[in-house]
Amino acid sequence: MKFSERILKIKPSATLKAAAKARELKSKGIKVIDFTVGEPDFNTPETIKTACKKALDENQTRYAPVPGTLALRQAIAGNLKQHCDIDYKAEEIIVTGGAKHAIYATLQVLINSGDEVIIPAPYWVSFYEQVLLAEGKPVVIPTDDDTGFKMTPTQFKKAITPKTKLLILNTPSNPTGACYNREELAAFGEICAAKNILVLSDEIYSRLTYDGFQHTSFVKAAPAMKNKTILINGASKSYAMTGWRMGFAAAPKEIIDKIQILQSQEITSIPTFIMPACITAFNSCDKEVEAMRKEFEKRRNIAFEALNKISGISCCKPSGAFYLFPNVKNFKKSSEEIADLLLEEAHVAVVAGEAFGAPGYLRISYATTVENIREGLRRIKEALEKLC
Repeated sequence: MKFSERILKIKPSATLKAAAKARELKSKGIKVIDFTVGEPDFNTPETIKTACKKALDENQTRYAPVPGTLALRQAIAGNLKQHCDIDYKAEEIIVTGGAKHAIYATLQVLINSGDEVIIPAPYWVSFYEQVLLAEGKPVVIPTDDDTGFKMTPTQFKKAITPKTKLLILNTPSNPTGACYNREELAAFGEICAAKNILVLSDEIYSRLTYDGFQHTSFVKAAPAMKNKTILINGASKSYAMTGWRMGFAAAPKEIIDKIQILQSQEITSIPTFIMPACITAFNSCDKEVEAMRKEFEKRRNIAFEALNKISGISCCKPSGAFYLFPNVKNFKKSSEEIADLLLEEAHVAVVAGEAFGAPGYLRISYATTVENIREGLRRIKEALEKLC
């Protein structure tokens, strides 16, 4: 079979692959502590599920408008105003099949063959591959734990060429949990405005920040860039709705209109009966979000303390999301080899840093119980001590 060149260019999701390995061992009756998952372990709040059931009972099962119902887009706009203090009209918002699909669609409508897209590393696994799918050229800017995994304006300026079309920012970050503050974002905004560079700002973890850190949307930090920014967010992480597959893009209407054309030829829209549930999430679930945020912060503290007691490991304390990204360069193995060893010998599943463009690190998700965190890190400690 001769396949398309575009599919042969990309790799399967490394995070999903690691999770599949863990499931395989579990199916054999092995007790695996799974730190690969990029989703909250909490159940979707009851009020959200009730709204979905009501919509089904009312037979809201037919086609919906491609960009989502007006009521849902208005709810998203209200949520962005409440939590980010930024103003969007309903026609500047499109509802997509998860934030991942919003990113994919954005790249498809903006990137031409050979366009350069700047991506700070460590990066979420799909950024790089989706740029390739759009026939763009990923330009990776490496960062490390010495800089808190944050790109500097100087690094950014040096990476810009006449072919630079777009900068991808992800704050809070998957996989590091690093967060850019308002001043840092404003500096990137000034550079992008001067160089006429578009920005894709992935803010899917915006409600999950810790130690009093206040998330600032890129559009709020750099208001002059609003007409050149595509803001990505959704319901998955903050509202424990990963399987509902609801994301959105907020951007200038001319960009949203093009994404709508693309989506009309792909999925049409997300299921109609999910939309009232998402309205409930965005309008009425701040209390539930805060309860989950507090629990994640507690788990982060426990995991961070335990990790930094392991000889040979160092780890930055993240300000957001639900991941730790420890440095394992002191061991005489690659991070891929260490991840394999931990799974095979300690029965702990993690994701190697190579997947995120950052060899020498591991991604550990603390979106699991405190009991699992303590037991998993105990196993990691025992396994790594044998390598010292």
